[in-house]
Amino acid sequence: MTRYLISFDDGAMTFPAEELPDVARASMAVVEEARAAGVWVFGGGVIGQGAKVVSTDGSVADYALGEGTLGGFSIVDVSSLDEALVWAGRIAVSCRCAQKVRELMADPDLTKS
Repeated sequence: MTRYLISFDDGAMTFPAEELPDVARASMAVVEEARAAGVWVFGGGVIGQGAKVVSTDGSVADYALGEGTLGGFSIVDVSSLDEALVWAGRIAVSCRCAQKVRELMADPDLTKS
């Protein structure tokens, strides 16, 4: 199995505010489907305001929000990229916005036999 990050940018969800409860219900239904299928690892929305950047020297600065800022993500553990794309499609429909799909590097502890 391989883990994939399915994500969308902050601001990508452009539906009217009054539709948020419907979008939330649809999104949670997909999460429940993924849990039932045994592929759900973790996910959630990301609050952009107040983000911090910690440099290698330990200094801390405010993060400047901009294009490409993470708005939310899901991590699934599936057998192929094709399967990850199917889940991303379901998430895209429920969230009403396009999703990016990226393979995550294998965890060395999980690949030991």
